Amino acid sequence: MDFNVKKLASDAGVFFSRAMQFTEEKLGQAEKTELDAHFENLMARADCTKNWTEKILRQTEVLLQPNLSARVEEFLYEKLDRKVPSRVTNGELLAQYMTEAANDFGPGTPYGKTLIKVGETQRRLGAAERDFIQSASINFLTPLRNFLEGDWRTISKERRTLQNCRLDLDACKARLKKAKAAEAKAAAVPDFQETRPRNYVLSASASAAEHELRLTQTEFDRQAEVTRLLLEGISSTHVNHLRCLHEFVESQTNYYAQCYQYMLDLQKQLGSSKGEIFSGTFVGNAESTSPPAAAASPPAGAAATLPAVPTIPVVPTIVGVPSAVAEGVLNPNEVKPPASGTRKARVLYDYEAADSTELALLADEMITVYSLPGMDPDWLIGERGNQKGKVPVTYLELLS
Repeated sequence: MDFNVKKLASDAGVFFSRAMQFTEEKLGQAEKTELDAHFENLMARADCTKNWTEKILRQTEVLLQPNLSARVEEFLYEKLDRKVPSRVTNGELLAQYMTEAANDFGPGTPYGKTLIKVGETQRRLGAAERDFIQSASINFLTPLRNFLEGDWRTISKERRTLQNCRLDLDACKARLKKAKAAEAKAAAVPDFQETRPRNYVLSASASAAEHELRLTQTEFDRQAEVTRLLLEGISSTHVNHLRCLHEFVESQTNYYAQCYQYMLDLQKQLGSSKGEIFSGTFVGNAESTSPPAAAASPPAGAAATLPAVPTIPVVPTIVGVPSAVAEGVLNPNEVKPPASGTRKARVLYDYEAADSTELALLADEMITVYSLPGMDPDWLIGERGNQKGKVPVTYLELLS
């Protein structure tokens, strides 16, 4: 018990001495040992690395998991060293709702069939998102977190030790300076009755201060070298983080490529090879004739309600049809309706013709439609009385 009290008293004395030295330095009343410029640059670089790593880590976590409560839950599980339970992604949850809705509406109806197809795509998108989050967490977030919780804590600890060694060194320099000043003052005032014993005591005090300064200087130099080696290791940290960043980009690229492919597959299933349902989202076949800008997709939300488009009979050969039809340039006045292969269709949405080759439409009206050899599959020839022209398939409900 006596030993612990002495140690506590010694530690308290060291702490008080350091506090006094630090306060005097801040007030400009004591000298401070300055580190070399290279060492200061290393510390500034380390601080910059730590600060930006924290910001990148936090924002990447937000990117991968926007839900704050979910991030807090994952943090608690991690601190308790427990496995984070599997969580359904938003895409998978949407797929579940769409499938259940399709079963209620009737999986054989046009709306139900479309819900099933879109729901399956959403499920695949959700699974791809899950794989991307897992890959990014392992290959990118974990190395950043390991640096902050491992290497940086070690660097911070050694820097605090170096700071304490510097304070002890400056305190020893101050004590030696005071002892030298007192010894010089005593030598300047000779007193044969008291000077010799007092000068002996002062000389012994100065020698003890010099010995303590040498020990403290050695400890400071050793700690400075240890800290310098750790700070120079930041370069290796940058190389490691660069590799992890490349892996993160690779994972993200694969994820978005999968999503793009899934949506292309969905477009084909819905019978829209050139992106009529999702206007402006994907680029179709560059070799085919693109429809005018006015032939944009129906209003948002209407695409899901479109019925499945039945196949239009293609007239094998029509006498008198110019070769320009096969090249995508249509003159309605030169087109002769086929004797067979026509169908009735109900217009779903109003449509304004872009030019003289197209036929303007009004919602809920009935028209006759047919296809010609070489025509774009997303367009049909529509007739209403004496009027005829091209009409977009996505605006029609074909009747049997």
